[in-house]
Amino acid sequence: MKRRDFLQTTAAASVLPALLGGFPIGAYGYSPELAALTNAATQTDRVLVLIQLNGGNDGLNMVIPLDQYSALMNARSNIAIPESQVLRLTSATGIHPAMTGLKNLYDGGKIGVVQSVGYPNPNFSHFRATDIWTSASDSNVTITSGWAGRYLNGEYPNFPTGYPNAQAPDPLAISIGSVVSNCVQGPSVNMGMAIASTASFYQLLTGGVDTAPNTPAGHELTFIRQVVQQTQVYNTSIKTAAGRAQNLSPLYPAAGQNSLADQLKIVAQLVAGGLQTRLYVCNLGGFDTHAGQVPATGSTATGTHATLLGKISQALEAFLDDLRRLQVQDRVVGMTFSEFGRRIKSNSGYGTDHGAAAPLIVFGSSVNPMIHGTNPVLPATAGVNDNVPMQFDFRAIYGSLLLDWFRVPQATIEALLPHAGASFPYVPVLRPGVATGVASATDMSIKGFSVYPNPVREQATIEFEADGGHVQVLLYDMLGREVRRLLDRPLPRGVQRLPLLPDGLAAGAYYCQVQEGSRASSRLLTVER
Repeated sequence: MKRRDFLQTTAAASVLPALLGGFPIGAYGYSPELAALTNAATQTDRVLVLIQLNGGNDGLNMVIPLDQYSALMNARSNIAIPESQVLRLTSATGIHPAMTGLKNLYDGGKIGVVQSVGYPNPNFSHFRATDIWTSASDSNVTITSGWAGRYLNGEYPNFPTGYPNAQAPDPLAISIGSVVSNCVQGPSVNMGMAIASTASFYQLLTGGVDTAPNTPAGHELTFIRQVVQQTQVYNTSIKTAAGRAQNLSPLYPAAGQNSLADQLKIVAQLVAGGLQTRLYVCNLGGFDTHAGQVPATGSTATGTHATLLGKISQALEAFLDDLRRLQVQDRVVGMTFSEFGRRIKSNSGYGTDHGAAAPLIVFGSSVNPMIHGTNPVLPATAGVNDNVPMQFDFRAIYGSLLLDWFRVPQATIEALLPHAGASFPYVPVLRPGVATGVASATDMSIKGFSVYPNPVREQATIEFEADGGHVQVLLYDMLGREVRRLLDRPLPRGVQRLPLLPDGLAAGAYYCQVQEGSRASSRLLTVER
């Protein structure tokens, strides 16, 4: 292997010569892919946080379909949460009882849930499924570059020459933890600089490197570690930002008790400290729960998976509370994802096997605080090979965030997310007013907005409270196209009820949006025939 080839395809492992909160962090160098991902060519202070749940999260144990509870119990009686202990988000949907913080966030309008996210013809290998999520490829196509890497390579073909510079003095992305995502792999150069360990942090300070094997590959590894020491160009700006802000939330657990909370605590500090980084990547492992997902005896609301879900909940609640106290809450949105879900039916080892679709969480004061999609329909007697069917392609969520949060042009998004079929549908995971930049996330929602009955067959009622301004009520299909304008005029202050007749609408899912001035809310509406 030639040294150049090795460098082009390897993410160098390193740490910055600093510890923040006792946690070593690493920075990605400025890269075309990430610059494009965050629309760095234009001025923006918006931040995206990605949280990868490594191992394959059991979505049916996290977001629980209460309207399918009997089928759920038939499929997994040895691990199912007692219905009385489920934390209800709606009458039909709840979450694991370990996620009390997440319940508080949902009630406060800072959490959205996207149901049954996956892709056609799912792959059940951890490695291949992760490649698919990070490269944004179809399952039958292998793409060695990451979706962000391809985009940045086209925007900044000379990277890394000339960076950092006056226009881009800070790292565009920071990875907290030791995982380097393939999404930052360009066609020829990997843009990422990874985190290593506390030991390698001290070796960096003293000028030493880890001992590598006395082999050709080992010699190349030693060379890379030496190069890493010479390329720590962003540590000063990161340390300066960290010195400008201190975490304010009392909800963080003690250091070392929750690794995800430790990571997000650093993100909040750096964002508040003015670092211009646009993308943060955090991770939490342990979700490959083939056995021992719950204890063999005792409560099914406890155990390995309950502990993991509790960590997610605790970390997100503390993080969003910290952002609010630091007054940067309107600058940050984020999402969780895992390479796949788990099977509907549990196994005899009190666990679950590799599956297909699963829900993901979007979080922040700017998200559309709703459940996107419907509960998965479970067979009355699920077999060992039955999976949760996909409702949303994960690339639709990527594309919608890029479009609304970073305002990446639709044509660029379609080139960035190649697909053999049609364009991915738009999913309003962010509040409309926030997405267009016309208002902050504060008081953005329409009061008392509901659509009933839902699903609708003959007629539905759209109910909301107007403030006395000009109101638009629009119906969009899943591609984001306006299919019907139900109202477009001033309304008096007070509760309004508008009939919706589904005549002429094909059976399927739609989004009903009500907007008055800078306030807007959306609801998923299903038309049945």
